[in-house]
Amino acid sequence: MNRTGKLKSSSSELDLDRPNIEDYLPSGSSVQHERHGKLSLCDLLDISPSLSEAAGAIVDDSFTRCFKSNPPEPWNWNVYLFPLWCCGVVIRYLIIFPIRILVLTLGWIIFLSSFIPVHCLLKGKDDLRRKIERCLVEMMCSFFVASWTGVVKYHGPRPSIRPKQVFVANHTSMIDFIILEQMTAFAVIMQKHPGWVGLLQSTILESVGCIWFNRTEAKDREIVARKLREHVQGANNNPLLIFPEGTCVNNHYTVMFKKGAFELGCTVCPVAIKYNKIFVDAFWNSRKQSFTTHLLQLMTSWAVVCDVWYLEPQNLKPGETSIEFAERVRGIISHRAGLKMVPWDGYLKYSRPSPKHRERK
Repeated sequence: MNRTGKLKSSSSELDLDRPNIEDYLPSGSSVQHERHGKLSLCDLLDISPSLSEAAGAIVDDSFTRCFKSNPPEPWNWNVYLFPLWCCGVVIRYLIIFPIRILVLTLGWIIFLSSFIPVHCLLKGKDDLRRKIERCLVEMMCSFFVASWTGVVKYHGPRPSIRPKQVFVANHTSMIDFIILEQMTAFAVIMQKHPGWVGLLQSTILESVGCIWFNRTEAKDREIVARKLREHVQGANNNPLLIFPEGTCVNNHYTVMFKKGAFELGCTVCPVAIKYNKIFVDAFWNSRKQSFTTHLLQLMTSWAVVCDVWYLEPQNLKPGETSIEFAERVRGIISHRAGLKMVPWDGYLKYSRPSPKHRERK
């Protein structure tokens, strides 16, 4: 009897802790209970808009967190640390930043004074011209990395030029390409950009076989797919690099990989990139800032620190679909870089109103 008494009292205590559903309903709506205290179908239909909104908010939050930059916690919060922080700002902006501008300017002078003569004078000798241009592009990317005081640690064997292979990597910023390019002159698949970046794409980067597309043009997909198949068959072409997420993600998550890179019938070489945010967040939110602003942010930081892993090549298994193959490779990259896999298509980012537009509204 004592036991049942205890049980009864505990169940009544649980009832007190149980939330009242009416507290969560919009004002003016009511819930009619049946004899046994259950909700009727019409009651559920009554509250379905509220449930839909709540579920939508949860989904929206789990999607948008992939594209949010998490600012570091402020540490200059007391009278002792604030003077040190001020000294750091003076050193970074008035000493280190001008030196980095000088380094990048020197790199452009050396690059252009070598690239233009080679590109114009060696048109009849394609193999020699491509080899020199490849070395010059790698050198220029090294100057870019030096302008951020890039501390990059590469793990695994350096990629080599072989037919029927494609490299795929997670994508955080356009600097992913620069960091990988300074070691090996990849031919990258990339969105066509406006401004000075677009000018570089259509002139200098064309020399290493890069392929550009516009995600708003449906015809570009067919053209790019054909160019990809042609490129991977060439024995002397630069290694092909693809960022199958199709957009920049904040280096905490990986979104779904597009299956195009996994339908080429060739070996897929995964590359994992992980940035250390101790000095700066390398994530580029292209909807909030231009690439020039992003570069200035990197150049005014102490350093850009990251690790790059060249992982074991993967092939399609018997009975495996291209989508399953893509997910398997995504899992390998995510595990190595310590990233969380989420089941979202990164292209949904471009079908939503931009943060700038929402802030104006």
